[in-house]
Amino acid sequence: MKKSYKIEVDCANCANLMEDAAKKTEGVADAVVNFMALKMKVEFEEGADPKQVMENVRANCKKVEEDCEVFI
Repeated sequence: MKKSYKIEVDCANCANLMEDAAKKTEGVADAVVNFMALKMKVEFEEGADPKQVMENVRANCKKVEEDCEVFI
């Protein structure tokens, strides 16, 4: 399953850090951050709970860029 989420981030490098953090989160098969569109597209692993996974993605993104936001 794929879903798109609105994000808030200040710079392109920070967006790349968010993408890497999202990809390393358990339950995420793939993630792509589009800095210009301020969107994050996430593909979830089979059987993963999207809401719980996105809470973990948000927490992991906050670790690498505390000023970012992922709107779930």
